[in-house]
Order: sequence, then structure tokens, then C-alpha cells
Amino acid sequence: MSKYFTRRAFTATAASTLVISSKSIAQEGWNPDLNNPDLGFDTVQNQSARLSGEANSVRRNASAFRDRSNWKNYFSNTKNGVILVDTQSRALHFWSEKQDLYKLYPVAVPSSDDLTRLGRTSVTGKRVGPDWRPTPSMLKSNPDWPSYIGPGPGNPLGSHALYLSWTYYRIHGTHDNRKIGRRSSNGCIGLYNAQIAELFDLTKVGTQVLFI
Repeated sequence: MSKYFTRRAFTATAASTLVISSKSIAQEGWNPDLNNPDLGFDTVQNQSARLSGEANSVRRNASAFRDRSNWKNYFSNTKNGVILVDTQSRALHFWSEKQDLYKLYPVAVPSSDDLTRLGRTSVTGKRVGPDWRPTPSMLKSNPDWPSYIGPGPGNPLGSHALYLSWTYYRIHGTHDNRKIGRRSSNGCIGLYNAQIAELFDLTKVGTQVLFI
């Protein structure tokens, strides 16, 4: 990596918080058709359509989606709503507290097992237009990086972020849409900006989260 910092290079390498990677280049200012189901943005589909269509980028794991479709296999209750992040099939499942709403989203997951944390956590904060600060280890390895990036198209966290009880871990948007459906993050879980906006409205502080 060049010792000189550029906004594009930084956005590509720091997109999901935990360690350094340089596998992709961010597409800033990309404006998808939010009504195009081929891109996974149709937010009015029913559950059946989501299982076969919205997870288009990870549909090769459709059987895994069906296996995960019952919240009772993973949670004792749905108080405050529940999120199941399946790092193997690269999908995020959401059930509402009343169990009358189910959502399925394709996601970007950590690029290696070493970066993947599994277990139970919860949503501890929510933010529209999140800001971003590199971890101490990031700054140590890359002293030319800025210590702060505000909201906007160059921010690695995209348009919305859900903060978890695990330090440095987030469920957030991304401006690099090629990451979705791949092992491409540095630890966090990334969604299309349109879909993290929907999930953001459905969740609350206290929503239960399980990474498997």
C-alpha cells in the first residue's frame, strides 16, 4: 500500500472497521434503482419472494436460508425483535417482536474466519449518517490515515449503522455494493444502503442479535 493516503484507497481498504484490507475499490455516489428486484432492493416483496429473489447474490445458498427460517431454532423469544446473521450463507434474517414480520437480506460478511466473531450480542445504538474512526491498531499500521471521517459517500459505514455491544462491530450500510453477498468485510456486516435503512427502522436498542 502506498504511504500516501487517498480517499478512494482508504474507503476501499477500511470499509468494515477491524483490520486492513485492500481487495476492493469503493464506488462512491452509486445510485441504484430501488425498485429493481434483481439488485435486491424491492422492499415490498413477501417472504416467499424474498427467499427466491431478494437474496439473488447469495441464492446458491437458498437451502441454508430455508434452514434458518424459524426463529425458534435460535432464540427463546423475540422481545425487541431478533436478528440472525448467518455468516456461512451470507444472509441476515430479521423477525419482529410480534413475529408478524420477517425480512431476509444478502450481506457482506468477514473475509476470513480469523475476522469472524460468532455468538450473541444486541443493538446498543443506532445512527443515521454514522461517522467513522479507525481503531488504534489501524492508526498504528497506517499513520497517514485520518483519525475521523464524517458522514457522506466516503464513509465506510454507509448511510446507517447499528452499533452492537461488541466493541468495533457494526451492522451497517456500504457505498461499495460489490461487497454484498461476498466474504469481503473486515469484521462487520454490510448491507445495501437501501436495505440497512429498512432494517434500521425495524430495529430498536435492545434488539437481540446472533451471529452463527
